[in-house]
Amino acid sequence: MNLDKILKFFVPKDHSFYPLFEEDAKNMVKATELLKQMLSFTETEDHERIHKEIKDVEHIGDEITDKMYVQLNKSFITPFDREDIHELASHIDDVVDSINGVSRRICLYKPKKLLPVYKEMANMINEAGKEIELCVHCLYDAAANKDEITKACNNVTAIEHKVDEYYYVAVSELFDKEKDAAELLKNNKILEILERCVDEEEDVTDTIKSILIKMA
Repeated sequence: MNLDKILKFFVPKDHSFYPLFEEDAKNMVKATELLKQMLSFTETEDHERIHKEIKDVEHIGDEITDKMYVQLNKSFITPFDREDIHELASHIDDVVDSINGVSRRICLYKPKKLLPVYKEMANMINEAGKEIELCVHCLYDAAANKDEITKACNNVTAIEHKVDEYYYVAVSELFDKEKDAAELLKNNKILEILERCVDEEEDVTDTIKSILIKMA
C-alpha cells in the first residue's frame, strides 16, 4: 500500500465536492428538461426563447465546473481519485454543452419541421439525466449504495442502446425520404448531436462505475 492510500485512512477527506456534483447533476437535468420542452414547440420564437434558457443553464454548469477545479487544486485528500473527479465534472459539462449545441442548431438551421423522433430522443436524454442525478446523489455513501448506483448506470447503458437504434433508423429514413438536400443536412446534424448527448451521458456513468471499482 503506497503512502497516499495509507494517508486516506487517517486524514479527513474533503467532502465539499459532493454538493457541487449534486448541483451539477441537477443543472444537467434542468438542461434535459428544457430540451424536451423546446422540442414540444414548433414556432421559431419558442425555440429561441428556450435556447436562451439553455444557454443560461450551460453558463451555470461552467461556473460549477470551475468551482470543482478550484476546489480540486486546493484539496489535499479527496473523496475519490482526482482524475475521476476531473473526469466526472468534465463529462457532465459535455452533456450540457451538447444540449446547448442541439438547441443552437435548431435556432440557426430553422428546419421546416422537427422530426417526431427528436421528441423520443429528448425524452430518453432526460431519463438518462435523472438516472445520473440518482447516481451522483448516492455517491455520498458509494459503498452502501453500490447496488442502486450500478442499477442506475446499467439503465443509462440500456437507454444509450435504445437511442442508437432510434438514431440509425431515423438517419436511414431521412436519407430515403428527404429530397431537399438542405433539410437533409440540417436534420442529420441535429440527429447526430442528440445521439451524442446520450453517448456523453454514458461517459458519465462509465466514470461513476470506475469510481465504484476503485472504492471497493
